[in-house]
Amino acid sequence: MSSRPFSHYHLAIWFYFNYAFHTVENTYKEIRIPGLRLFKKGKVREVYEVENNLLIVASDRVSAFDWVLPSLIPDKGKVLTQLSRFWFDHTALICPNHMITADPDDFPSGLSPHRELLDKRAMLVRKTDVFPVECVVRGYIAGSGWKDYQSTGRVCGIKLPEGLQNSDRLETPIFTPATKAEEGHDVNISFKEMQKTIGPVLANKVKDISISLYQKASLHAISKGIIIADTKFEFGLLDEEIILIDEIFTPDSSRFWPVASYSPGRSQPSLDKQFVRDYLETTQWDKSSLPPELPLEIIQQTSERYLEIYRLLTDKQTL
Repeated sequence: MSSRPFSHYHLAIWFYFNYAFHTVENTYKEIRIPGLRLFKKGKVREVYEVENNLLIVASDRVSAFDWVLPSLIPDKGKVLTQLSRFWFDHTALICPNHMITADPDDFPSGLSPHRELLDKRAMLVRKTDVFPVECVVRGYIAGSGWKDYQSTGRVCGIKLPEGLQNSDRLETPIFTPATKAEEGHDVNISFKEMQKTIGPVLANKVKDISISLYQKASLHAISKGIIIADTKFEFGLLDEEIILIDEIFTPDSSRFWPVASYSPGRSQPSLDKQFVRDYLETTQWDKSSLPPELPLEIIQQTSERYLEIYRLLTDKQTL
């Protein structure tokens, strides 16, 4: 894009003099806030209790194949938070969400000493009773869904037409829930199992909401030259109301493909975390031992992809 603030050459030079010498400003492995109770630590986020609410702070950690990698991706946490903020606003009429504010000026006064740390990467949210399922919507057949289809003709138990190719668009989006694993990999479950877990009424509502969210976001993304191949959501219950929580339509939770290079029959170039997974597949890492450091060029290109999808989807050139 001609409007980028840095050329690829300048960005490469910036990475060399900053990341290589471990002096990148505002790049964080952990977000520690003295005086606040840590509610939960996830693979890439710290969640703190703030009065009756939660403060979600996104680090620059990156995970793949159920491991947190030792390398950091500059600006990643900011992209996750600011993209979720954009999408929460964009989809609020479909489903209420947990966001109170992502503006540090509106955080409780006790957080003001940490304003610089929290700026762009923190969100104050309402606390909900979280459903123990991940809600996945697939509009295209890719990744584990493609592998499943090749061996069974189905994706997560849903029978699909014969003769589909890798990355083909599905006639209608499909809903494929999974368990939420605190450790290890999420496990796909049938919709009937989801109904047993949270009840048929809530399960049907969440399914309909998930597909509506995917359809609305897909229309916006396609207007920006981006395909959302699949994505996942989390929901909770607050005062008997279904609330959209966590993150939505980020490079960590979705597959983003440029329309210009889309061609069924192969894996697609991506602007999401798949780039890191694809690199790791080329290494000797066995996925059962500590993961390797990412090369500088992979770190650089991953950060570029995260920033690029943010710019494309929001029309904002800076975070």
